[in-house]
Amino acid sequence: MKAKLETILASLQDATTLEGLQATTESLRDHFGVSHVVYHWVNSVGERFGAGTYSPEWVDNYLEKNYLSMDPVLLGCFQRFTPVNWKELDWTSKAAKSMLLDALEFGLGNQGYSIPIRGPQGQFAVFTMNTHCDDSVWENFIQENGRDLMIFAHEFNKKALNFEQGGEGLATPTLSPRELAAMSCLAKGMNRAQAAVELGISEHTLRVYIEAARHKLGALNTTHAVARALSSGIIIV
Repeated sequence: MKAKLETILASLQDATTLEGLQATTESLRDHFGVSHVVYHWVNSVGERFGAGTYSPEWVDNYLEKNYLSMDPVLLGCFQRFTPVNWKELDWTSKAAKSMLLDALEFGLGNQGYSIPIRGPQGQFAVFTMNTHCDDSVWENFIQENGRDLMIFAHEFNKKALNFEQGGEGLATPTLSPRELAAMSCLAKGMNRAQAAVELGISEHTLRVYIEAARHKLGALNTTHAVARALSSGIIIV
């Protein structure tokens, strides 16, 4: 493994918070020059978490349109134990074509590679890289980097399992005072415009605080982040 990847791997292994997992996805994205890197897992009680570089707009759109129920990538990973090149999946249905076109509009690439991982007591995870390039270029990329990607996929999962079994990163993420204030406003039922006025900041700045909190909480969207913050006692309203 190249020296830079060794450094990124060491950083992942030393991570103590979900924010550390998020930082690793960003480092891998930049190192490999791809569009996105995502690690998504379902723990043993069925709760979903995510760390990755997909935009919050795409995540919200994905959930709103219920792509989770028909996503060819997730369905393909559930049915396999080996890595999946997205070109090998069935995208012929109307729903799948619609999702793919939607994804492209939100900045996802036309190529993807996902590694399914299974852990104890029903834990399931998927590690994904996504970018835009020709088929031959992507096949060469997979050939050249597949082994390293497999290592990272399993290291992400080891860390997630550690968090689930009592690691501090999953149980008690630390939010800054401004992040706590932003999440508290949303928990009280304010919309973003009202929350920005309440805190005396712009909506753009508010969005920065909300997204930072969402990443630290390992939430798939803002609603999930508020729910996690409330259930863990990080915020009280």
